[in-house]
Amino acid sequence: MSEPGEDQHYFSVRPTSPSAERQVPLVLPDLRLALVTDRGTFAAGGVDPGTKLLLLDAPPPPAGATTLVDVGTGYGPIAVTLARRHTAAEVWAVDVNERALALCRRNAAAAGATNVVTARPEEVPEDLVADAVYSNPPIRIGKRALHQLLDRWLGRLAPQGRMILVVHRHLGADSLQRWLGGGGRPVERLTSRAGYRLISVGPTP
Repeated sequence: MSEPGEDQHYFSVRPTSPSAERQVPLVLPDLRLALVTDRGTFAAGGVDPGTKLLLLDAPPPPAGATTLVDVGTGYGPIAVTLARRHTAAEVWAVDVNERALALCRRNAAAAGATNVVTARPEEVPEDLVADAVYSNPPIRIGKRALHQLLDRWLGRLAPQGRMILVVHRHLGADSLQRWLGGGGRPVERLTSRAGYRLISVGPTP
């Protein structure tokens, strides 16, 4: 987990906290990465346990998927892992935080993940369709902004696509799951561990 105050501006465009880079490990059964982090990014002190749960237990994208998206990529643990696992797909790493995006680019390059594309939300092509979206979403931007964010990306899913989210129950995972199921969207809790919920949701039929 990040140390107090380190991720307080993780959803700022240009964090004001002084830079203090460090390297943190990400160890998975199929992959070992050394990721550079910095103050002003989410979970700067180490890969968030919710993110690790997603990377361990999330279902793979559909067969033949060509476009994957990591919403709120931070310094890139999800995007870089997806890119290494699915080399034929283009992985869009999306964030508002310019410091985080710069780190994600560095981490992707260091991992040889040449299929990662970093972008601010407004830089994503309007006609982009995602075969799968993965996210440890920025809960602290507030409920209304979060719902708007997720609605936008649910609207970009391919018909058989899925959005996979990890959210802690203390941060509203259960109420978010109920909201996600509104309008007939297919939603399912895939697993629950240490208070984290892994949720799958599809587009509105």
